[in-house]
Amino acid sequence: MSMTLTRRDLAKIGLGLGAAAALGRNAFAQGPAFFRIGTGGTAGTYYPVGGLMANAISNPPQLVLTAQASNGSVANVNSIASGALESGFSQADVAYWAYSGTGLFEGKGKIEDLRLLANLYPESIHLVAAKSANIKSVADLKGKRVSLDEPGSGTLVDARIILSGWGLKEADVKADFLKPNQAAERMRDGGLDAFFFVGGYPTSAITELAATGGGIDIVPLAGAEADAIRKQYSFFAADEIPAGTYKDVAAVKTLAVGAQWITSAKVPEAVVYSVVKGLWSDKTRAALDAGHAKGKLIRKESALAGAGIPVHPGAERFYKEAGLLKS
Repeated sequence: MSMTLTRRDLAKIGLGLGAAAALGRNAFAQGPAFFRIGTGGTAGTYYPVGGLMANAISNPPQLVLTAQASNGSVANVNSIASGALESGFSQADVAYWAYSGTGLFEGKGKIEDLRLLANLYPESIHLVAAKSANIKSVADLKGKRVSLDEPGSGTLVDARIILSGWGLKEADVKADFLKPNQAAERMRDGGLDAFFFVGGYPTSAITELAATGGGIDIVPLAGAEADAIRKQYSFFAADEIPAGTYKDVAAVKTLAVGAQWITSAKVPEAVVYSVVKGLWSDKTRAALDAGHAKGKLIRKESALAGAGIPVHPGAERFYKEAGLLKS
């Protein structure tokens, strides 16, 4: 069967195809925006905080956030750069090094698409030692079995800086490279003298170890050595872990870096605006206050503190509306 199409018929078909295409575009535009958050290991602080935030901010079907376990700051930065994640948590130092192509990222090129969503809370450097190891200073780590955290973590970077600040090299300790929960288990079994962890206190791996592992010390990071480190690396701040945070551990002076939520410049402005608006909503505020000790420290007033990378335009729009940035 043959059929001859007039110019008017062709025009009608063209209009129909055009309308279908427009409908498809609109449906896509109105479809759900999926926004993944790379966090850290399940025993740390990033993972539970990320879960709280994802659940509170999600507004399905338009906006769906999920928190994913990861290897931490460096891994999250690399996943954002490759497009494997829309966002992730990172220590302020790692984000700055990645953006500027310095420090840990020296010679690897700049990741210039990194953008800030919010500064979250201070991350305390924990140097955890078995009581039986009698480690009272970083200098006492010489010859000891010490976990510096796994490759790809910001903790490993900072552990090397701390060792250097007290005149030690990695070769001066019997180095291992374990996640905090694995390090805690190894210490409980008597196979490790000390380990580094950078994160908000209290963290479950250390809490459980302090309660069941024969006692721990948190080694202070203070004095002239810590002052010199802060002078050399401006992203470090003086900090204190309060007495009683971990069983039978007194107040300890240490160092901290900011935990930041970062994304890519490639993520659409409208999506980021919705995410950041959701972060600072009353619903999320209640979830953070009730859900984790560090949640209370995530405050809108300090959202832009220590920003070593540019703020995403979507986040910038919100902060201008909130009066935190000048228009």
